[in-house]
Amino acid sequence: MKVVDLSGLPVPGASTGDGGKEPVVHGGNLAAARRQFPRAPEPWIDLSTGINPHAYPLPALAAELWARLPQTDAEQALRVAAARRYGAADPAMIVTAPGSQPLIQAIPRLFARGDVAILGQTYREHAAAWARHGHAVSEIDCVAQLREAHVAVVVNPNNPTGRIVPADELRQLAAVLADRQGLLIVDEAFADLAPADTSIIENLPRATIVLRSFGKTYGLAGLRLGFAVAHTALAERLRAEIGPWAVSGPALAVGTIALSDSLWLEQLRPTLAADGARLDALLTSCGLTIEGGTPLFRLLSHPSAPSIADALGSDGILVRRFVERPQWLRIGLPSGEHAWMRLEQSLRLATT
Repeated sequence: MKVVDLSGLPVPGASTGDGGKEPVVHGGNLAAARRQFPRAPEPWIDLSTGINPHAYPLPALAAELWARLPQTDAEQALRVAAARRYGAADPAMIVTAPGSQPLIQAIPRLFARGDVAILGQTYREHAAAWARHGHAVSEIDCVAQLREAHVAVVVNPNNPTGRIVPADELRQLAAVLADRQGLLIVDEAFADLAPADTSIIENLPRATIVLRSFGKTYGLAGLRLGFAVAHTALAERLRAEIGPWAVSGPALAVGTIALSDSLWLEQLRPTLAADGARLDALLTSCGLTIEGGTPLFRLLSHPSAPSIADALGSDGILVRRFVERPQWLRIGLPSGEHAWMRLEQSLRLATT
């Protein structure tokens, strides 16, 4: 049972002693990739983010949505659609935000400083947000040890490993934390395409906040839309912290339409399954070990992972590296046959 105490270290994104900040490294930074590989061919293929390459078709939007402030009735319609999609008992439990990241940063401001345990290795912004506000943050690799903290954070399915903690186990953890006036946060950013019983939103435990991301599953990350789900009193506190007009009028409209379209989501599943099988076959044929993943990405390992990433970068293909685990790479699904062919050619050359 490994426990990594992060409170005495310069957590990425958290204030350091001299007032500076070390940013968390993310995928999707094409500007940095172009600087690192100035001779790479265009267009770049970005496989570093785990975003669905089969985006939801954008509906026609009324021009007035761009000219006026977001309307409360439009936000309420989105809450209703999100509650139905995610299984929340009441639309009042839904908090809308411009992506799940602002929610990750806002939640630590609502609670007194205490011990925060994060089931790792996972999305680093959680540790950064809690440490930034003075909480003592530890990374835990055992669910049972999360019971000892005041706040527990679980990314489920996990990013980048794809690990899934059973919902019943999370509900038991939530009950223990609630009895001690603690809090459970479950980041379900990749849960839309996970098995149906993965989410804990139905029969949501008390003192629990669940985060959901819209852009990853629907392939519209630039729209910036995300949700928190909590019991009403806690949802109201978080809604007040986020503030008014947090989500743009166009995002409210697109999100409501997309979340109400259950047929599109069901038709997407076999498409992603076929893409995943194709990617698995390519990776294994190139001698890469698949360590985990979700329907939107794979985590792989190789002793020469950094040089493989460099070779792909030279060919204009961006994958996700991990400084703390240099043997790891995370790779998403290509979009279109030309991108698949470029990836296969580059990957075979890089691993020969």
